Amino acid sequence: MALSHLEGSGKQILFLVDLAGRLTGVVTDGDIRRWILASETIDLSQPVSSVAPKKYISAVKGSKSAELKRLFSSGKEKIPLIDEMGILVGLVTVKSADFVIGDKKVGNEHPVYIIAEIGNNHQGSLDHAKRLIEMAANAGVDSVKFQMRSMEALYGHATQKNMDSMDLGAQYTSDLLSKYQLSDEELFEAFDFCKFHDVDPICTPWDLKSLEKLEQYGLPALKIASADFTNNELLSAAADTNIPLICSTGMCEEDEIVSSVALLENHGAQCVLLHCNSTYPTPFKDIYLNYMVKLKQHGFDVGYSGHERGGFIPLAAVALGACVIEKHITFDKTQEGNDHKVSLLPTELAQMVEQIRHLEVSMGTKQSRVISQGELMNREVLAKSLYARLDIPKGAKITREVIGVKSPGQGLQPNNLDNLVGRAANRQVKSGEFFYQSDLENVLEKKVDYCFKRPFGIPVRYHDFELMTEEINLDFVEFHLSYQDLLLKPSNFVKKQDQLSFTVHAPELFANDHIIDLCSFDENYRKTSIECLNGVVEHCGLISECFPNKTSVPILVLNAGGWNKDGFLNLDDKKIAYSLLKESLSRVDTSKVRLAIQTMPPFPWHFGGQSFHNLFVDPSEIADFCDDTGHKICLDVSHSMMACNYYGWDMNSFVDEVKDHIIYLHIVDALGSDGEGIQIGEGDVNFGELSTGLNAACPDAPFIPEVWQGHKDGGAGFWSALKYLETYF
Repeated sequence: MALSHLEGSGKQILFLVDLAGRLTGVVTDGDIRRWILASETIDLSQPVSSVAPKKYISAVKGSKSAELKRLFSSGKEKIPLIDEMGILVGLVTVKSADFVIGDKKVGNEHPVYIIAEIGNNHQGSLDHAKRLIEMAANAGVDSVKFQMRSMEALYGHATQKNMDSMDLGAQYTSDLLSKYQLSDEELFEAFDFCKFHDVDPICTPWDLKSLEKLEQYGLPALKIASADFTNNELLSAAADTNIPLICSTGMCEEDEIVSSVALLENHGAQCVLLHCNSTYPTPFKDIYLNYMVKLKQHGFDVGYSGHERGGFIPLAAVALGACVIEKHITFDKTQEGNDHKVSLLPTELAQMVEQIRHLEVSMGTKQSRVISQGELMNREVLAKSLYARLDIPKGAKITREVIGVKSPGQGLQPNNLDNLVGRAANRQVKSGEFFYQSDLENVLEKKVDYCFKRPFGIPVRYHDFELMTEEINLDFVEFHLSYQDLLLKPSNFVKKQDQLSFTVHAPELFANDHIIDLCSFDENYRKTSIECLNGVVEHCGLISECFPNKTSVPILVLNAGGWNKDGFLNLDDKKIAYSLLKESLSRVDTSKVRLAIQTMPPFPWHFGGQSFHNLFVDPSEIADFCDDTGHKICLDVSHSMMACNYYGWDMNSFVDEVKDHIIYLHIVDALGSDGEGIQIGEGDVNFGELSTGLNAACPDAPFIPEVWQGHKDGGAGFWSALKYLETYF
């Protein structure tokens, strides 16, 4: 039985107890292996106690950190914890280098840990405390903090005489604390309520009795108030609980901080130090945020506990390296008590949390300057490129005189001029053409014959259709239309085709900066979007005249809308938007086309700027809409990979959920949550796994490699992508 427990648990260690729960031995899988090797005959029915070593290491509950360190110095990673009766009560493991509260790692390499301090702002009401907990949880904090104190331990037996003898400030504080206390049972119920709402309960013990009660409850962390950072007795006792500590340093002189830090280090405590000024409210001139830099030199990570008005100082603290932020919360700043005056209201707390999350993302992790996807798009439009002033025959020397600089930035950046001069042209460069990176390297030749098990094509524009399609065995092309292309006559660019077929990608941008949105809550905007889309459908009929042998209606890829600039929609508004989309599509003439609504990323790029996308991002929502309406989708691998990265979904599961609705594929790579159109094989997509799923789910769906700017340099990006994908599709 012991052997089966070891094999089934995968823990490699068993603790043996008698019927009373007393620890009697420790057995590891190594002990069993050694016993098997030393035995002439193996009898697996004998008791495991006969295998257990005679000596084992255990720790007594309440052991000091120094004693635990000594026990672990023997090389053990797990040590059983027993009480004074020898009963097994727990397990001590080697302390992780990470500072962990609950299931969250805390430190500069991790998201900022945000604490909403209720303290006594519940006004002595458990119901009010629960309302504050709900408010904090809805704002997205990590933890809610309370205070526990024994008034008798702090102030002695309360009598009117000793109350009257107190100084005014102490008398006021004592009176407030006496009125607005929660009982121990109420506090524990509040802690349980925190857990129910997925926030960590933390509490400040103001005395040793309270510390003992909180330790017995089992909090994930303790907060030491500024007033007790010089209370060596309480600080030592808290450190010896081995519970992670968050210590405020307000009201402390420099030498006092040094002394308390040394005490914590001697006890082996895991701790975060909070910079703090303990006045209510703190004048801005007294906050002295720059002290955080020096505070961190004491060896612990640092955070900030703020008592100033407003929620913007914590943002500055995060920028200076704070890994923990603590702010008081309330529903009414006019209530009795100093804390209310410096507290955040629900909307202010939610705003601060959101701003911290945005700020920590904006801080970044890269040490060197990297161009973002949005900047790359704007560089294409706004920057300049090197181009040929004259025709340059292949093999001819490129001289300074034949190189010019002009907009847009679609070619080689001007700072490459000296690298280009003196080279022999590796291709024929026509007058007016841009130079590309390939002019500094070897040219990637496109193949005449690519081999795929499903129809394949490439994106084209009218002006490059002939160049991109010559001498290649394409099954079809996808016309990427601009709104200005809708004014052109396709037959002026496309000769009648006997072999090729076509699909169309509808424009997103139309005249007067109108980005199509078929689910806009603005009826006039939505009406314009419907008119624009019907214009695209009509234009598809003109393209069809160039493809007389095409028997089926062409696929029209559509970004249907559902974006905004301000943030993600809530679930109710998303349902309304999907209903509006359904109604809008009923007003589109689909007799000439087959719509394929494109799956979308969480953060789409709209002509140099980033937005938030709400529709056709979530696979379950996509499947529900398609089931309801009968519409089909174009699975854009890059878009959906970014959605999976952002929301923590699995790409293979995503494909499986929408597989019945896929009629078309945009295959391309992605990086992170907004790195769109990355060259295939250079991003996050596992194309081996993806191809297995797609080949099973939609084996006949046509695809294009939609590499961003893949058409540049004679289509070099497309040819590279197709060569890569031949292995998989």
